[in-house]
Amino acid sequence: MAQFFVVHVIAESAWARPYSWARNNISDLGNVHCAVQSEPEPRYICSPEHALMNVSFTALGVLLLVGAALTGGALWRTGRAAATACLLPGGAGAGFVLVGLAPADVNENQHVLGALLIMAAGNIGLVVAGFALAPRVPLLLRWGAVLSGVTALTAWVLLLSHTYLGLGMGGMERVAVFPLLLWSLAVATHGVIARPARARKAPGHDALHAVTARRSGTADLPPTSKGHV
Repeated sequence: MAQFFVVHVIAESAWARPYSWARNNISDLGNVHCAVQSEPEPRYICSPEHALMNVSFTALGVLLLVGAALTGGALWRTGRAAATACLLPGGAGAGFVLVGLAPADVNENQHVLGALLIMAAGNIGLVVAGFALAPRVPLLLRWGAVLSGVTALTAWVLLLSHTYLGLGMGGMERVAVFPLLLWSLAVATHGVIARPARARKAPGHDALHAVTARRSGTADLPPTSKGHV
């Protein structure tokens, strides 16, 4: 996930005319041609690093698809809600792949389909995830998913209605897209941190500890005398 934000900064920095988070869409960074774009808001687009940005979009989509497929029982409850919570972010991943493979000025219909998958499927998946995550997942991540999803869905509706609340078209689009990415990054970070703790608590670790204790002759000692001469 982090690579997307790094490449975003690199691609926007390459613009001769300053790129604006308020005026420009995220997808403008991947446009192949330099031209004035009239829809949905007039702006000039010329992205020298469009190829790098489109590779980043595609890589991000693949990572979301792989993450949705591999999390499995490590994060989710069982049942339909959990299956849906895995499937919808996977749809968002497919959306990023479409966006990367079909820049808006090359294949607009395919690009729009990709954007729809990201902002509809991905954000609905966020809301569902809040109720489908396992109880062992921190409450902050569970409620964060719900609040992030509701916020992003609201921003998407406002974006479609050309209501930007002072954020500009690009700013409102980011409110509709970034929560999914930031939450996914937070979940991935939690998984990396929590994995060693789960390994220490695994049954195999306890069994190994018991075998070691028996061999050292300390297994039958009372708790107050273990390790004392």
